[in-house]
Amino acid sequence: MQNIGVVGLGVMGQNLALNIERNGYTVAGFDLNTEKMREIARKFKEKNIFFATDFSKFVELLEKPRKILMMVPAGKPVDDVISQLKPLLSQEDILIDGGNSFFKDTEKRFSELQSLGIHYIGAGVSGGEEGALWGSSIMPGGAPEAWPQVKPFLQAVAAKATDGVPCCDWIGAGGAGHFVKMVHNGIEYGDMQMICEAYFLMEKALGLSPEEMYDIFSRWNSGELNSYLIEITAHIMKRKDPETGKQMIDVILDTAGQKGTGKWTSQIALDLGVPAPTIAESVFSRTLSAIKEQRLKAAEVLRGPVIKFDGDKNEMIKLIRQALYAAKICSYSQGFQLMKAASEEYNWHLKYGAVASIWRAGCIIRAQFLNKIKTAFDNNPGLDNLLLDSYFNEAIQKNQMAWRKVVAFAVEQGIPVPAFSSALAYYDSYRSKRLPANLLQAQRDYFGAHTYERLDKPRGQFFHTEWQKEES
Repeated sequence: MQNIGVVGLGVMGQNLALNIERNGYTVAGFDLNTEKMREIARKFKEKNIFFATDFSKFVELLEKPRKILMMVPAGKPVDDVISQLKPLLSQEDILIDGGNSFFKDTEKRFSELQSLGIHYIGAGVSGGEEGALWGSSIMPGGAPEAWPQVKPFLQAVAAKATDGVPCCDWIGAGGAGHFVKMVHNGIEYGDMQMICEAYFLMEKALGLSPEEMYDIFSRWNSGELNSYLIEITAHIMKRKDPETGKQMIDVILDTAGQKGTGKWTSQIALDLGVPAPTIAESVFSRTLSAIKEQRLKAAEVLRGPVIKFDGDKNEMIKLIRQALYAAKICSYSQGFQLMKAASEEYNWHLKYGAVASIWRAGCIIRAQFLNKIKTAFDNNPGLDNLLLDSYFNEAIQKNQMAWRKVVAFAVEQGIPVPAFSSALAYYDSYRSKRLPANLLQAQRDYFGAHTYERLDKPRGQFFHTEWQKEES
């Protein structure tokens, strides 16, 4: 009998099956595409992986309680697999969704299967194809009683941080695992957009070549910005297109795609009343990039300043690096604030230091920086915002003038930096004792009688003014 089953043998599913088998577990595999499955079976004939031609035979291959990892696209495909497996499963069997499912869908599936005695786990998996094969960051949540049974193999196939700790730990009940993965992806959107803005400033304003930027990003990767995304950005700058001989970065169309997790993060932030403007701006930047034809037309009729730089390039590169680090801190602060609000809303009891620890290896946002986040929450589990931690507070103080200069420079030059600037606006708003919302409340009360609170009265008391009545 096989220890674990994998449904969905795309690249991620195949690689996870190989990873599981390499770590000493026997695997049963199944895919709805019979021809593809036969081809995979031939390819893996030397491996301890067995394949079934239908769901009934697949389930019969598994030892009880059955443990089945689904690696199928989010949405209806997950429900379709569950509906076909459900009649074949027994109480105490465990279903794991390793895709990018929306956490509320995971909550519904968890409740439905729980009523049948079947344990359901929604596990966020980050790291792409390579991570699936050699070690991903895995964020499991759902049925707590199932965790001890799946913990050994999930932690075996997870990436290991430099201290040897597996980048996989229990997140919380219900949809907690997929929620944390969703926020991970939202932060990833912010990270990528900010790196793109740094690149764009160096290309447009400083006139640097990809080869020069390869050296810059490589240097940055040896300091406080050390991360997977900075590392691959350096590699991208160095790569040449075999077809044209040009730098690869210069032949790629400037329209970005997305799969929805950044949008979900922004929507949930609005639902929970959590400010996450940098993540949202990163989503909007992708949607704006996608309207390429309109941008080409607009470029013919809309005018801005002529880009001109006659200063010290090395000094500006240093300022951009500092701005990138400061903005990155704010982006992560927003993501962790969102997790804190969700944990309170859904009673998940998330451990934020553990989340940062899980992200230290295997995942797309893995970075040296995450050790500092882990330390911050280990020192103060109730920390309201990363900006209030001494390390991050000092880092912002050290870098904020460079950040302000870079944003001001970009505005003067007409170079869009929505993530840099929204992160700065978030920081300035968060540190302000007083914001102009008093006028906003007066406006709302004027046209809609929505009431307001007063500075000289206790919080929770609301007042209304008859604004259109003239004072006597």
